[in-house]
Amino acid sequence: MSSHHIIREKQEPALLVLGLDSFDDEQLGQLLEWSPTLIVTPLIAEKLNSYGIKIDWVITDEIDEALQSDINLLPLGDHTIIASALNYLIAQGYPAVNIVADEFDLNDYLPFADKINLVIFYDQQKIYAVNPGFSKWKPAGEGIRLLQHPANIKTSGLQKISNDNFKTMADGFFELHFDNSCIFIAEAL
Repeated sequence: MSSHHIIREKQEPALLVLGLDSFDDEQLGQLLEWSPTLIVTPLIAEKLNSYGIKIDWVITDEIDEALQSDINLLPLGDHTIIASALNYLIAQGYPAVNIVADEFDLNDYLPFADKINLVIFYDQQKIYAVNPGFSKWKPAGEGIRLLQHPANIKTSGLQKISNDNFKTMADGFFELHFDNSCIFIAEAL
């Protein structure tokens, strides 16, 4: 007897691929496992198309006719690639998006942190926004880096290593309490 899972549209995070230089094929395969809506740049579209991976949207004002015929064009307009993609996903009601990038500028993501759940994979790190009172279970000795300086930060389960770097003190939950509405943190992949 086999088990079948019904995946509702938008149940899984969308996937925005901006670069693959520091992201291996196995990690990409894990993100593609549940067939998310896939949005890419033209350069990434060429690479994924050669792998036979189905692409849903290409962010550009010009489309390469050599790509899959069923690819939709997501125009840039007056926005950056990131803003165009995130505005589209928010307008379509996506609750979350995984982003694979070769470059990272926190300012590109700050305006969207309260509108969609963002997880950015960059430079062997997983970067995401957390709300006050955030807690997560991690093994002892795991690193956490704060990418912003929140007001009145209080931690539990963490040992401060340097200004923005912490490590978990023991296997178990760590917590972050602060006055901001949300902050971005990073952990190693």
